Amino acid sequence: METFAEKVIAFNKNLRFNSKLPDGIRIMNPFRENKEAMAVSSTFYRKYYNDDHRRHIILGINPGRFGAGLTGIPFTDPKRLVDKCGIPYNGKPAHEPSSVFIYEMIDAWGGAESFYRSFFINSVCPLGFTIDKDGGKNVNYNYYDSRELEIAAGPFIRQSIKQLIKLGVFTDTVFCFGTGKNERFLNKLNGEYRLFGEIIALEHPRFIMQYKSKHKDEYIDKYLSAFRKINHKSV
Repeated sequence: METFAEKVIAFNKNLRFNSKLPDGIRIMNPFRENKEAMAVSSTFYRKYYNDDHRRHIILGINPGRFGAGLTGIPFTDPKRLVDKCGIPYNGKPAHEPSSVFIYEMIDAWGGAESFYRSFFINSVCPLGFTIDKDGGKNVNYNYYDSRELEIAAGPFIRQSIKQLIKLGVFTDTVFCFGTGKNERFLNKLNGEYRLFGEIIALEHPRFIMQYKSKHKDEYIDKYLSAFRKINHKSV
């Protein structure tokens, strides 16, 4: 039987965004642009997902430049990949605040092996976007940051989530990182296609690290409480 890991790796290899993008927006596909991302992400999934167990799925927004945009692994920047997952990384070093929060939460859960045995993190939109700002600075851009992009990304998002479900995840509940636009989009999509029984939204790690860092431990406890409640039901 094909393992969960091999299904994820195949999913990543086949990710293609074929819709026309609005002017100035660029797709970010680390699996096509960065050989290191395909290699290290495959090592990661074979380390933690080399089985046929079902997992609870967590959906972020879309990959960022300094996390999954480099490693191919949602909310895992190069530093956390090396220090927390024990996987060598030969690309450029980078730091993503969201990754810091996620791995502190994972440590509080009991470590990467324990967490990834029960949970699988991806994104509502599995590929990221960037835009050139004044001065030529290339910055992250979310799929919902413009109505035009949200419409263009819609077919890709719907197809991708349906494919993610086929990897072998529980569909009674989905966790959503983002209690604003990401949650609203996922609720709308779920209302149309009935993909999941319940959506549990949690504040996005980036929001926590940027605006609520003094209360980080409280948010970690909130995450753990939500995850433990659902994970207990599936045991």
